[in-house]
Amino acid sequence: MAQTETVKETKAQRVERLKREKNPWEALDEVRGFARTGFDSIPSEWLGTYFRWWGVYTQGDGAGVVGGKGGEGKALPCFMLRIRIPNGILNSLQLRTIAELTRRHARGIADLTVRQNIQLHWVTIETLPEILEALWQCGLNTMGACGDVTRNVTGCPVAGVDADEICDASPLALSATQMLAGNPDFYNLPRKFKISITGCRVWCAYPEINDIGLTAVTRTLNGKPETGFSLRVGGGLSAEPHLAARLNAFVQWNQVEPVIKGIAELFRESTQLREHRERARLKFLFLKHGWTADDFQKELEQRVGFHLDPALSEHAPADVYRDHIGIHAQKQPGYCYVGAAVLRGRITAEQMRNAADLADRFAKGELRTTNMQNLLVVNVPRLQAESLAKELDAIGLRVGGSPFWRGAVACSGTEFCKLAITETKSFSRWLVEELEERLPGFEQHLKLHVTGCPNSCGQHWIADIGIEGKKLKVGDHMQDAYYFCLGGAVGLHQSIARPVGYRCLASEVPDAIERLLRRYLDDRFSNENLRQFFARHGDAELRAFLAGEVVEAVARDLSPGRVPHGIEG
Repeated sequence: MAQTETVKETKAQRVERLKREKNPWEALDEVRGFARTGFDSIPSEWLGTYFRWWGVYTQGDGAGVVGGKGGEGKALPCFMLRIRIPNGILNSLQLRTIAELTRRHARGIADLTVRQNIQLHWVTIETLPEILEALWQCGLNTMGACGDVTRNVTGCPVAGVDADEICDASPLALSATQMLAGNPDFYNLPRKFKISITGCRVWCAYPEINDIGLTAVTRTLNGKPETGFSLRVGGGLSAEPHLAARLNAFVQWNQVEPVIKGIAELFRESTQLREHRERARLKFLFLKHGWTADDFQKELEQRVGFHLDPALSEHAPADVYRDHIGIHAQKQPGYCYVGAAVLRGRITAEQMRNAADLADRFAKGELRTTNMQNLLVVNVPRLQAESLAKELDAIGLRVGGSPFWRGAVACSGTEFCKLAITETKSFSRWLVEELEERLPGFEQHLKLHVTGCPNSCGQHWIADIGIEGKKLKVGDHMQDAYYFCLGGAVGLHQSIARPVGYRCLASEVPDAIERLLRRYLDDRFSNENLRQFFARHGDAELRAFLAGEVVEAVARDLSPGRVPHGIEG
């Protein structure tokens, strides 16, 4: 009798089977059970899959992918925990709660993320239920911060107070969150699903790199002004970046929810996107399956049951800084918001507690997190804004600072992430300090993004200077190195950063950036910014600027072992 061969599941097939078998949002009692029985009692399907639906995923051992095998590093018996903060809207009680949880259960440090979340580390299974309960009691949640679901819905952090905004779109971000997060109809998407909704003019929520990007526009209809939204779909970065496609649509205010729901349903039911985990994002309908913006719009309109009005001309922001750092007048007379740059997003429990206290003292306890890993206090009386700024500076949260301090963004890196190749957080701080010392008079706005692997959680593809973690062999040891991508932009001049073929050891990065920026200062045209300077030079010239001499190009994807994929950040 012929023996039947057992066909091994692919990674995608296994995850799809696990999702069909269980909605993790309905299995909280199992999490509570693990807390009683300990880490060793947790089955692999929870460690590798289900926990993510609760904003929880295993923490690396500090070596990253290089210290493991199969494209993933080893895990410690503790977790990273991501707290979802829709539209970045936070109050002092909530921040104080996070600060106390960070002090007690996360070794005193947390990270602000590029989706307005706050992420804790070193969380144990025994304390996880207590942390979740404390967050729920102050109106926060972790559901949907990770996993194959709608991630944190982002928006302009100064929605409702921005003196120049088209509209306050934060109610739509909050209603979209309520519609999708925790909804059993949307617990099983092919992969993560990212939405940004903004009424601001500078598009600080980056609609260009979201699965759904809604940006406010106005029209006059029957003699009356009406606010609606432009619609972009299919944006995303990771190892294969794709800027979102704009549809020929004006989305009316009351159409936003059904349009978002319709797109989420199209994504959910795209069976071809479930065949490969690495190609399961909405963008791959455009990158791999031949869809066009017109195709997508036809499918969407059929799904929602109505036609969308034609798109209006829009005013994409040109070369503006989107970080909201500094003191800015609000639309409310006599009030300001004060933005503090949190270097590489790393913040301590003490800083969070102090920031919450300052928000109570100087304002109404209202704070906001931003997509550039920063923290704002809103509704500050104008006469007290300078005093608040000094107090924030005193606790290490700079209101202003150099372009290097303001522009630095960094992913988790090998310190905590199993998929990273290089350490990023301490490196970014050292890099910023070096550049501040070497180039004290540099004033050009600069986005300097550090990402520890090709997955681009540090968003290096949209940075002026984006560096991607690699490894180089020096003697008998592998050392951290970085590959340079230059000239990324969003808005009017949107462009994916160019891999220019230059790579160097991490210890040599400040030298390379100093050489590049000094060449810019020496050779720039009048009023020429970095994007324009990079655009008028070829890759070979830019490599020479970085290296200080003519050098041959090196391939971007050279790294030891398999390049990791599938990051859930």
